[in-house]
Amino acid sequence: MKRILLVLAAVVCYVGSLQAAPGDTTTIQAHYDLKMTKHGAFDTLVAFPDGSKKYRKIIMEYTLGRYACPGSPQYCGDWDYTISTSVRTKNGDTMEIGRLISPYAGDGWPRTGPTWKHRYVFDVTDFYNQLKDTAYIRNHFGGYSWGFTANIKFYFIEGTPPRDVVKAENLWRGSKAFGKTPSIDDRIDSKNRTAPSGTQSTELALTITGHGSDAAQCSEFCKKYYEVTLNSNNFDKTDLWRDNCGYNHMYPQNGTWIYNRGNWCPGDTIQPRKHKLAGVTGGSSYDIDVDFEDYTSTSGNASYIFEGNVFYYGGFNKNLDASLDDIIAPTDHERHFRENPFTGKPMVTVTNTGATTITSIKFEFGIDGGATPITHTWNGSLASLQMADIELEILPELQTLSNSSTHKFNVRILEVNGTADDDATNNALSSTFKTALKIQKDFRIELKTNGGTRGTTGGVSETEWKLYNLYTGKLVAERINNTPNTFYNDTIRLWDGMYKLVVTDAGCDGTNWWVYPNYPVNPGPGTIAVKRLGSSLPYTLDGYFNGDFGCGFTQYINIGTMLSVSEVSTQPISMSAYPNPATDNITVSFEGVDKVGGTIQLIDMIGRVVLRKKVTTQNTSISTTDFANGMYTVVYTDSKSGNAKLQTRVLIAK
Repeated sequence: MKRILLVLAAVVCYVGSLQAAPGDTTTIQAHYDLKMTKHGAFDTLVAFPDGSKKYRKIIMEYTLGRYACPGSPQYCGDWDYTISTSVRTKNGDTMEIGRLISPYAGDGWPRTGPTWKHRYVFDVTDFYNQLKDTAYIRNHFGGYSWGFTANIKFYFIEGTPPRDVVKAENLWRGSKAFGKTPSIDDRIDSKNRTAPSGTQSTELALTITGHGSDAAQCSEFCKKYYEVTLNSNNFDKTDLWRDNCGYNHMYPQNGTWIYNRGNWCPGDTIQPRKHKLAGVTGGSSYDIDVDFEDYTSTSGNASYIFEGNVFYYGGFNKNLDASLDDIIAPTDHERHFRENPFTGKPMVTVTNTGATTITSIKFEFGIDGGATPITHTWNGSLASLQMADIELEILPELQTLSNSSTHKFNVRILEVNGTADDDATNNALSSTFKTALKIQKDFRIELKTNGGTRGTTGGVSETEWKLYNLYTGKLVAERINNTPNTFYNDTIRLWDGMYKLVVTDAGCDGTNWWVYPNYPVNPGPGTIAVKRLGSSLPYTLDGYFNGDFGCGFTQYINIGTMLSVSEVSTQPISMSAYPNPATDNITVSFEGVDKVGGTIQLIDMIGRVVLRKKVTTQNTSISTTDFANGMYTVVYTDSKSGNAKLQTRVLIAK
């Protein structure tokens, strides 16, 4: 049963007052499809739970959307703006509970059209003391052009949290110029505090993002650091930098989304950095400060937006407990866009929410309404409050499901450290998903490299691809160390099964970025396509977007009918060529093939067959003395079926 509280504009409507068992969820609506038509604050009064119940988790879901921009007199541009959500209690305390940066959105882009919506998830469990009774929720829009909407919901999930928050308080909040006098260190000044009674551990949470631009492109595009100072001792030196914007899940965008920035990426959340304050327990008096890297700005407007909160925790409420927190794959949730549509080994996120280190977790998982669920035991070491992404076993049904409908994936924890854990309410999750791309066994991968060589050595192309068998985990084909501005056409022939194609770009600008014509050095467009043999029509690659994929993308692939897990795992079939690189000769070796009988071809980089040789043994030696230096593809064709079954790559360098 659910208890729902709805808040529309300034009218507070409390719906229902029924008791809920542990695990039930209370949904509270704050801002509802708010049109952000000005720079600044949008406040709404919200009726939260009265504090009489415990909640094991509180989630804030922030849905950013778009509306038709009115145009004149205020122009509309969906740019990378700071959007902050804060809670203000009736006592006047204000604390930021979430921050995100809007993407470079806009019509004409495949994922940010007029009806675009994107859900951002924040765990706000530690703010329960502020999210009680009535409080104002503030949505602060940092932009100066309009076109975005905001929808904010809270989900209060009943149960026991890992730890109770004895107290939470704000130490610093605001924005300050960086590299000028007075300095940001004067604004984020030293505080003296005393931990309240009942405190067993204390943590400082810092949310800091760099903005503005001076002669050194600080603070948006310059890498700086801070250190936490506890009782005059510096620790936890932390870079204010995000170095993975080219792997942003919100892509493509119409701006410079691939550029790394001062602890943020366009279209993504900013998660607080947690710092443990060792020795700060109930009754402890301490001094706390944050010191920024020394820097002098000679011009411009470098600055940081900052929020610093301290949390005082009681002891662990559970001794042995694993919390199943997220399904990374398979799912159709947009925050895991890069990992889906998916096939192979499902991936989940688990947190140790107990006092005892976890060394094993037994899972059960499967497709709703499908075959008997599979069990899988993970072994490792997960300390208290540590989070881990865990890969389960192959789920064969993912290969054969219909691609015409949406499916449901279920996973639950059966045992932790060989026994039932202390809290069953956080042991199960479900997700909806679409199936991965299905293609025929024989196909071509066409790669046209552009002229870019950033991030590489030796002048090779930025772009390469690798193809993996998900049953065996082995690399089955690749195109690496490529020449810039060159066309490659590789024919691939595979067994039935599950595969993933991993495309990477060392320059993190894809093969065809919209900024190219304005680049200081224009590398020109490149392309990659997967095509049927005998056809010029390409398959649709989910993360490709005509080359605007940043640092890379992964395409999961299903081929043919399902092979049994035992057949593949106990008899893996593979071919290798060694030594690699080779000088005078190579040995072609087969594994998992009961009877070798067929032909080996050696194909050079432009597709010419330079050698054809019959093979009947597990190991075959080939002289390479007559071949020019370069990369060659070794292809084995089975004489019985007439199809090429295996291939590998070898570099000849004499």
